Amino acid sequence: MDQADAVILGSGQGGVPLAVDLSRDGKRVTLFERGRLGGSCVNYGCTPSKAFLGAAHVAGRARAAAPLGIHAEIRVDFPAVMARVRSVRDSFTNGVEKRLTRAGVNVVRAGAEFTGERTISADGAAVQGATVVINTGTSAAVPPIPGLAGTPFLTNENFFELEELPRRTLVLGGGYVGLELGQGLARLGSTVHIIDHNARVLAREEADVSAVLQTSLARDGVQLHLGRDVTHVAYDGGLFTLALDDHSELCGEALLVAVGRSPNTAALNAKAAGVTLDARGMVAIDERFRTSAQGVYAIADVAGQPAFTHVSWEDYRRLKAILSGGDRRRDDRVLGYAVYTEPQVGRVGMTIEDAKRSGLDARSVDLPVSHVARAIEWGHDLGFYRLVVEAKTDRILGATLVGYEAAEVVHVVLAHMEAHSTWRVLERSVHIHPTYGEALPSLARLLLDT
Repeated sequence: MDQADAVILGSGQGGVPLAVDLSRDGKRVTLFERGRLGGSCVNYGCTPSKAFLGAAHVAGRARAAAPLGIHAEIRVDFPAVMARVRSVRDSFTNGVEKRLTRAGVNVVRAGAEFTGERTISADGAAVQGATVVINTGTSAAVPPIPGLAGTPFLTNENFFELEELPRRTLVLGGGYVGLELGQGLARLGSTVHIIDHNARVLAREEADVSAVLQTSLARDGVQLHLGRDVTHVAYDGGLFTLALDDHSELCGEALLVAVGRSPNTAALNAKAAGVTLDARGMVAIDERFRTSAQGVYAIADVAGQPAFTHVSWEDYRRLKAILSGGDRRRDDRVLGYAVYTEPQVGRVGMTIEDAKRSGLDARSVDLPVSHVARAIEWGHDLGFYRLVVEAKTDRILGATLVGYEAAEVVHVVLAHMEAHSTWRVLERSVHIHPTYGEALPSLARLLLDT
């Protein structure tokens, strides 16, 4: 049996930099990866999806330019779009491999399982680590809908292998994956139907966020079927037919399943190592990423952390500090995230509902994007900015931004929150005119009158 100072299971955005740093520090590091190096972000998530949306949103903006006096005829070369997406993805994947090789990490390209205390086996070989880190991530959840299994449905894991634009696309799920890819396909020319059992898209966000996105999706011709369940799936002759619970049917050449994520723990044989899984199948951890087994840690979404690349990367920094004796925790930074529809959604911290549920004396103010000079000038009328603050201390509790490039603008609020700033500092800041960021001090000034 081989011995290692550290064994890392999975090459996601937390596992790779941790493996590289430990190896450069002189540790013997073995990393197991059963799939493509780089994990979900590089291969199935952020990188290919945003490259895909880079093309889709250019086409969408051009089609929507008539109010600005621009009349464009759009011709989409879908095979070229997807070839570029795969090229960008593959360059990132190759970069991960080179990084691991340069650092001297022993990479085992095989699925691994626990066979004992901190002992991992794959392809007949076994290695025991003084420290083991589980970073196996999650995969697309597949609902148990009759008829679905065995059909050539798409998930985010094979979506980017598409060579031809589906004439009609059915999207099961109105979360951020379904909305981003669904809107992207619509902007590239597919007729898109999105089905969700919730009464609105992005059901975990505030209701007016959903309302703005539903308006935008309608402008792109996306047809929404909300509050509906799929009762049966049929596939015949290259055509999917979905039966809904209102006895209607939808047909399409492609079906994208985007209903959530499931942890990649089934093949780990966690019990053999004394690692406890929770009711969802996630690896159970404490505030310092420790599992129930001595010397075994878990990071990122397989451990129930928010499923964002930046969280996984920060988990690497957190765990590295902990392994060096530092005092970090799994939730010790302000959390922000974004949805890359158009308009975008930028979120950080608490909503007003979150704050009130936490017993805080909070208040919020809203500013429509249609009141922002830059938005008027550039023809972006959908969206709003919302700021949530604590009444007693003036500290900023959170923000919801819906609008053009909201994913960029929200970082201003995130930085104020991380610095323990207050809305009064934001209010007196002099932001550049005309920018979208200029609207944030204007938003904070609304609190002067409340």
